[in-house]
Amino acid sequence: MIVLIKIVGLALVIVTSFIVVKHYKPELAIMVEVAGAILLLSYIIDLLEESFNLFDYILDSTGIDSDLFVVLLKIIGVAYLTEFGANLCQDCGSSSVASKVLLAGKLMIFVLAIPIIKALINLLVSVMQ
Repeated sequence: MIVLIKIVGLALVIVTSFIVVKHYKPELAIMVEVAGAILLLSYIIDLLEESFNLFDYILDSTGIDSDLFVVLLKIIGVAYLTEFGANLCQDCGSSSVASKVLLAGKLMIFVLAIPIIKALINLLVSVMQ
């Protein structure tokens, strides 16, 4: 909870800084925003550590194949990274680049999901026999 409060507070500082810099030096405002986004991302990584501990617990208690679980985590990572990149492009005023980042992310998720799809098909085939 405290980490989230820090993230929101930092976001407010970044937005305020962005507005002030944009007023006096518009060409530097994007750099302030990108630097702030990277700084926010570093705080968010701390939250990921807690999530990974939960995932380890789930893996140990359910007996799910760890390879498939790793693929699932990669898919989640790609989704978040894609959204972050697309939002950054949108903030910089380039919606066409943002849409290409989203397309690339969707294609990457599809490619990463192939082992899960294969495992699901194999499971269905074994159940039907």
